[in-house]
Amino acid sequence: MSQNHLLELAAEIVKQALARGASDAECTISEGSKFSTNVRMREVERLKQAGSRATGLRILIGRHTGSSHTSDLSAEGVRRMVASALELASITSEDPHADLPNAAELGALPHDLGLYCAEVEFLETPARIEMARAAEAAAFDTDARITNSAGASFDSRLGRHVFANSRGFAGEYRSSYCSLAAEPVAREGDSMERDYWVSTARGFDGLETPEHVGRVAAQRTVRRLGARKVETQRVPVVFEPRTARTLLDHLFQAVRGEAIYRQSSFLAGKLGEKIAVEGLTVIDDGTLPGLFGTTPFDDEGVPSRRTPVIERGVLKNYLLNTYTARKLGMKTTGNASRGLSGNAGIGHGNLFIERGERPPAQILGGIANGFYVTELIGSGVNIVTGDYSRGAAGLWIRNGELAFPVSEVTIAGNLNNMLMDMEAIGSDLEFRGSVAAPTLLIREMTVGGR
Repeated sequence: MSQNHLLELAAEIVKQALARGASDAECTISEGSKFSTNVRMREVERLKQAGSRATGLRILIGRHTGSSHTSDLSAEGVRRMVASALELASITSEDPHADLPNAAELGALPHDLGLYCAEVEFLETPARIEMARAAEAAAFDTDARITNSAGASFDSRLGRHVFANSRGFAGEYRSSYCSLAAEPVAREGDSMERDYWVSTARGFDGLETPEHVGRVAAQRTVRRLGARKVETQRVPVVFEPRTARTLLDHLFQAVRGEAIYRQSSFLAGKLGEKIAVEGLTVIDDGTLPGLFGTTPFDDEGVPSRRTPVIERGVLKNYLLNTYTARKLGMKTTGNASRGLSGNAGIGHGNLFIERGERPPAQILGGIANGFYVTELIGSGVNIVTGDYSRGAAGLWIRNGELAFPVSEVTIAGNLNNMLMDMEAIGSDLEFRGSVAAPTLLIREMTVGGR
């Protein structure tokens, strides 16, 4: 079997679907392996390794669609999958917007994007376990108040993604991922708290050391001891990068094509309007080498690209796949995303807020009384109206300093107002996933406590 056998198989599945009556077809094949170990109280608590390979097919008969998938890649398994997709297409309703991208829209980025590190495959299991054990040990060694542990973990993934369609596109790429995390538990008197720290990278060389991961996790945990509630009040709220990223998650939900054509987003109909402070620029970029939201093409075979979502406060683009673009009379932004089969949804590449000029310490230094958010709980966000209310924990700011830990409070506002009241954007942008944001200061929100 040739080195490119999965790519050849995807093209053959498309060919079979056309020969049996489909007017268009697209095939996805995914294979990969996962490793995970968890160490708790210096003992291995979980060890898991698994591999998978499967394929999915989506076909069109005119404007009728059907899809199916299978993990049986034998000739008979493929035949049954094709038959199932054709049968489903024959009984679905016609959708005038169902189609594949035009041939001129298809393609892949030509250069190496740094998505795969072969070393991830060859690290021995004892070495992976030892990294997790060392991270947990470092947490215990950092402070005597670290008395327990929810565990430390090492995880890795290797994957291969193959896609082909009947408009002439065929492409594939490999990817790797590894992470190291620690979650210690601290106790002082009647107060018990836990927090975590995690490092992620494409390869081992990009990971922070186990000692650093354990030490930071311990420091974050210990500073939460003695947390208290505060009186309900309206104050400036600072989101650290870890919690600031969640605001981008909400923004992504609001600019997805499905939410726009359904008029279920507070940003529907606002293209070209000023929706945020001038200092805010939000970019979706699937082309940045080595990052976790980077791919050479999306899940319809359209090249990944850089798309400004908000530029200097103005809403510039929604994020679209072929279907939502046609519903809206627009062009795809290369953001199609899907599993093995079914119609494509919408995903993001590397979605991030461009870094500002102010260091976090300077942002905090200008606040006499406010709340620094390090954890968010629940999902009380209404994308239709923009209403925002979430449980939170963090540290209270007094005279420019982090004064004492706070827990069991809520923060409330509206995303419309929060975007317009973003008073400061930090210089500490760092990618620890496909969504990234620096420290953010919102001029005023309601902090609900006692």
